[in-house]
Amino acid sequence: MKKLFVLFVSVLTNASFYAHAQSSEPFTTYRFGAAVASTINAVEASSINGSITVTGANVSEAVVEMYVSPTNQNNWRPSFFASRSRQNNNWSVENIKQELDENYTIEVNVRNGTLYAVARPKNRNQHTLGISFRISVPKNVNNNLQTTNGSIQISNLSGSQNLRTTNGSLRVENVTGKISGTTTNGSVTVTNSNDYINLRTSNGSVTARNCSGEITLRTSNGRMNISDLNGVISATTSNGSVDMSNISGVISATTSNAAVTLSNITGHLKIGTSNGAVRLDDVSGSVDARTSNGSMTVTMKSASDYVKLSTSRGNVSLTLPADRGYDLNVRADNISTSGMRNFRGTTERRSLNGTMANGGARIDVSASGGRANLSFN
Repeated sequence: MKKLFVLFVSVLTNASFYAHAQSSEPFTTYRFGAAVASTINAVEASSINGSITVTGANVSEAVVEMYVSPTNQNNWRPSFFASRSRQNNNWSVENIKQELDENYTIEVNVRNGTLYAVARPKNRNQHTLGISFRISVPKNVNNNLQTTNGSIQISNLSGSQNLRTTNGSLRVENVTGKISGTTTNGSVTVTNSNDYINLRTSNGSVTARNCSGEITLRTSNGRMNISDLNGVISATTSNGSVDMSNISGVISATTSNAAVTLSNITGHLKIGTSNGAVRLDDVSGSVDARTSNGSMTVTMKSASDYVKLSTSRGNVSLTLPADRGYDLNVRADNISTSGMRNFRGTTERRSLNGTMANGGARIDVSASGGRANLSFN
């Protein structure tokens, strides 16, 4: 108890109050010296109507900056502003301090190796202030971060990361470890991060670049833009397009009512959409791609085990290297080929079945209600 009391005194002594009431300047800064900072291995941060940012740094102290600003809502009026307009946001530092003291609980301290930065209203319906935290800690920490109506951003960290918000974005940069995050009505961005990544949103876009490991990305009603990934990758959306480039590994990409476009892909690829086109360029490996009410255009640099393409009420155009052998099974309303040599089998207007050269990767194409064109070059 004595040690904890000394810590609280230290925090209060090092808390600096600034003369700005707006969020461009920290309202309060808490500093923890080297002795305390060296014990921190976890962060628990939560707020409401505000953002949370945690950055790992090679510093001798840990710092928590708290930003406070009025929420500019039209359905409240603070008691000390009874004579003011509800939309007047020119709050003084004293007004905000009074509002915090009377209607909010603020906890910023370190206990048992965990840094706590918590802001919560005493009344669940109290939304007069937006409170944000910007935190700097040692790099090797586990984070549990939660807010509403605000973004969460983490960078330069290693450990287990649990992120949760609503009506706000998630941004992860240069993080290694287990990363789990969810939001709604906000975008997701992850860059330069590795190991285990599981990020989800709805009504928001997803951007991922230069990551590796086991990666799961999900959204709905949002597009996905993914590049320079390596590992086991799952990308799922609906009512949004999927664009992927420079990807290697085991790859799954699924959407509906939108197009899927991939380029420079190596590995095992599984694609699914409906009411949208599929375009795959410079693919090396195996492909299983399906759509309906959409066309498919696929260019293979090399086919290892199989290429399975299926659509209904759409056309398929497949290009394969001519110096390889294949086992071919094609079904469509109309079939055309170019550059096919050393073929043994049967060729009809609506079906093609047989081997090219000495056989090899299995090529299955189905274009119900459409045309299929195979090019070998």
